Amino acid sequence: MTENTLPETTLRYLRELRTRMLHLHKILLEMERADFERVSGRLTSGELLQLVINHPQFAWLRQISALVVQIDETLDADEPVMPDVQSLLGQTRSLFTSSADKTFREKYQAALQRSPEAVMAHSEISTLLRENEPHPSPASKRDS
Repeated sequence: MTENTLPETTLRYLRELRTRMLHLHKILLEMERADFERVSGRLTSGELLQLVINHPQFAWLRQISALVVQIDETLDADEPVMPDVQSLLGQTRSLFTSSADKTFREKYQAALQRSPEAVMAHSEISTLLRENEPHPSPASKRDS
């Protein structure tokens, strides 16, 4: 294990964060889908996928998707390193607390106002980000 290689506790933490973010994303996606379907009619799964990828109404959700992809890439890396994780956690924290993207902020706050389920999912992510932040273990520094 090199100096910055991630300990198993950090890998578990990232997996848990990923799971919670996917849960929140699903809630938000279903809200957007319902809003879209009220105007445009029922969507198939394929149509929804195309909208998620291409339609401006769903664009704000892509920021969450992108962070999940970054977590996946970190977890799949041959030797993920702590500086990458700390940067990723900073981006995640910023997105959910003080996003610089006005559209994301407005849509996310509106979703939290509308959905107790979204509030609960947000709270789970916030708690994880606040209380269990991973740090390099002393063992990882000794093993280098």
